[in-house]
Amino acid sequence: MNTFFNTILILLLTLSLSSAHAAELSETAKSRISNESDQLIKKYTDLDIFSGVVLLAENGRPFYQKAFGLANRDENIPNTINTKFDIGSMNKTFTKVVVYQLMQEDRLKLDDKLGNYLEGFPKEAAESITINMLLHHQSGYGDYHSPDYFDSPKEEKRISQLVERIKKMPLLFHPGTDQQYSNAGYILLGAIIEKITGKSYHENVKERIVKPLELTETYVENKHSVQARAVGYFKNAKGEIQNNEGFLEIPKPDGGFQSTTSDILKFYQEYFYGNKLLSDEIKNSLDEFNYYDEVRKTEGAIPQAGGFEGANTVIYEVLRDQISIIVFANMDEPVAEQLGAGILAIVRGKEPGEPALPAIQNIYRTLVERSPHYVRENFEELTKNFHPSDPKDLILNQVGYTFLFDGQIDKAIEAFQLNVELFPNIANCYDSLGEALLEKGDREEALKNYKKALELNHEMPSAKEKVKELSK
Repeated sequence: MNTFFNTILILLLTLSLSSAHAAELSETAKSRISNESDQLIKKYTDLDIFSGVVLLAENGRPFYQKAFGLANRDENIPNTINTKFDIGSMNKTFTKVVVYQLMQEDRLKLDDKLGNYLEGFPKEAAESITINMLLHHQSGYGDYHSPDYFDSPKEEKRISQLVERIKKMPLLFHPGTDQQYSNAGYILLGAIIEKITGKSYHENVKERIVKPLELTETYVENKHSVQARAVGYFKNAKGEIQNNEGFLEIPKPDGGFQSTTSDILKFYQEYFYGNKLLSDEIKNSLDEFNYYDEVRKTEGAIPQAGGFEGANTVIYEVLRDQISIIVFANMDEPVAEQLGAGILAIVRGKEPGEPALPAIQNIYRTLVERSPHYVRENFEELTKNFHPSDPKDLILNQVGYTFLFDGQIDKAIEAFQLNVELFPNIANCYDSLGEALLEKGDREEALKNYKKALELNHEMPSAKEKVKELSK
């Protein structure tokens, strides 16, 4: 079993397994689930960490669908069940479907090499990376979202320009030997789709998925022109709310479509159970769907999620019972995933986890009110509300810069020093501490920390520059 399926299995085990087949939900059970979901959602909205839509369905038929909070806080526009949300990386499944359809049409094979379709890549990438590796995050490419990317004009964020950017990226490991979540890999899949079909990626999705399934509330282009669109919101370390309009991305193969919970229910019902998009024959030939067949013998839930600052969406699909739990949020991740997991517990008759303030807010508030020692001793508990795939050194790093930008240099040093103690092998922790020490005027200690950052990451530009400057 490859790393991709190991990752899914860990999620399934976390959500508990049982081999006994469950009967269809009674009306009493649906009423209980709905009432307890209302109570759980209220805890999230009382903390002002959730607004969005929740949909619960059995056999593709919703028995609970409600909207909460505001789609636009400036204009006081409420969310409705027809509000369109950014589904983030959830639309990687759309990309995957198109790739499998091209395989179904004998226009590609999963073991085809990257260099068969796209030119100009280094030899190792061109001759070693397969389409299957791109699909399952095993290519060696990571993320293309570098700081200069966000400052780039919109024209440089299209698929063809991103392919050129990815060509210059180093491989993080030899293709096929490890796994790292890769937005870059899905950009390359989009480019391969365009190369094979002679049509744009977006046209392929519309013609092959959106139109056949009549997804009338799903938009794969022109995000800002979508009517009834939810604005995304996130909070900084101090709890001050901001919208994410300034860095919304062009919808691409790795994420960014706009949709509703109803359309996503329709799409995933077809993906998991139907044969309109993919034939039974092609599904039976794929490890992924064979794995799903094994999961059907349990009460395990298959998760599909997406998110970034101010947006988070998730579906938990219990394949055995055809129960769908869909949560769309126009607030910061991982709130939809946590709320969805809580509702899944309710469906199973278990106690859901209690919601908590986001980790960065929790740490900031605790450092203001208590000591660094308390934060050190209680760090895991204070940061339980943090996306599980994100490195936790980011938490104190952001808190430290919040203090630094507010002119509280000693508090910033306190936060960065604590980060170094908790994550002594992360170069960026020392780099940030060096910056705060330099701001205080302690050049000697700043230099020591910049040198330590370079020991851990020989190519860190900021540390290189500061070591050169301070060594004069």
